[in-house]
Amino acid sequence: MTLIGRALALPEQVLWPIYLIIKTTPFYILFPLFVVFCLVAFLVLYVFLHHIAPKPRLPFPSEKTYVTTTPDGGQATRQLPCWYDRWLAERKKLELAKGFDITDTGVVEPAEVAMSVVVPAYNEEERITSMLEEAVQYLDEAFGRPETKNGLLSPRTGHSTPVVVVVQGGSEKLVPSSPVSRGRSPEGTSGYEIIIVNDGSKDRTVEVALEFAEKNNLHDIVRVITLEKNRGKGGGVAHGLRHVRGEYVVFADADGASKFSDLGNLLEGLEEVVDGSHRGVAIGSRAHMVESEAVVKRSALRNFLMRSFHLVLTILTPPATSRIRDTQCGFKLFSRAALPHIVPYMHVEGWIFDIEMLMLAESAPDSPILGTGGVVIGQSPGIKVAEVPIHWHEVGGSKAKDDLRKSMGRGWRWMRVMSIEDEE
Repeated sequence: MTLIGRALALPEQVLWPIYLIIKTTPFYILFPLFVVFCLVAFLVLYVFLHHIAPKPRLPFPSEKTYVTTTPDGGQATRQLPCWYDRWLAERKKLELAKGFDITDTGVVEPAEVAMSVVVPAYNEEERITSMLEEAVQYLDEAFGRPETKNGLLSPRTGHSTPVVVVVQGGSEKLVPSSPVSRGRSPEGTSGYEIIIVNDGSKDRTVEVALEFAEKNNLHDIVRVITLEKNRGKGGGVAHGLRHVRGEYVVFADADGASKFSDLGNLLEGLEEVVDGSHRGVAIGSRAHMVESEAVVKRSALRNFLMRSFHLVLTILTPPATSRIRDTQCGFKLFSRAALPHIVPYMHVEGWIFDIEMLMLAESAPDSPILGTGGVVIGQSPGIKVAEVPIHWHEVGGSKAKDDLRKSMGRGWRWMRVMSIEDEE
């Protein structure tokens, strides 16, 4: 028999004995064996995926500091505040006291400013200035600038913003009145900060950002963190989110493709979905622009990959996440209370991190629904996400040059993410 003949006969030689065993084995024996086989196969796949799942590296000491400008025309390097470190220490303290693991304390220290802006940046010297100009113009008008003393930020505080009782579907929940109209958060804080996470840029991104801060007197408001080694967009965003001081936190791409004036719409969308613990997420969406000129003019390959990626997500993700039409827009807003349920559990440092954040929000612990007088009348599962249409335009110099390679890699990384989420 030739080599080709042997190769063609191999499936029959292997499958025929298996068929005979199945045919002659009683069903009451065959069915338990099949169940056991499926469970073992699933366990092996899970262990394999968990073993190769992404594991974020620990930050270097220099990455726990930031650089900012000073009123005397100089620059200063200062220690970053870190709510995450305090949160983690508190959780470990509770675990020691109780004698068992605590997966989520959900407690985070109070905010110092109303709004934190996290900007991941890699080689953005040509685009970051226009983005900062638009952002500062809006933030100055909406939140004002915190007072500074000797070049150090001294947040202004005031009376807490009133909350109103809203009845939805027969249930009542407490919703803070709009912070945009008062320039304050529900905690009574005002002002803002801009945290630029320089992800190992090789150009003048840092110098350009600090020159902008110096020119516009944004001392200790614009804070630049430099990562010693490139981590990817997801890693940069996660690192920045661990060091925010705002009652609200938004991360925005450095290219300025999203209009910063739409932040007010995101705030309103977030307030519509916050639960009794003031947890909520609002994400910018370009789904309404699918047939617009901005999208139609993009390459056919890029649009095909966009639709294919969305189809895969619809099939694989949990219900709430699968209903989101645009998961990849780089303009997402979080309430401070939502951060400890999302940021500590982020693993992915590449482009797929948006999906992980949304899944973590959906899988967050239940929050009480408060009735009149603060009485708990029910439970709200997960953290609700509002998808808000925003203005968006294509910006030259995009880093997404390898759309095909990245999209093919997303499927593999997605399976690795799923193994991590199952454990959490």
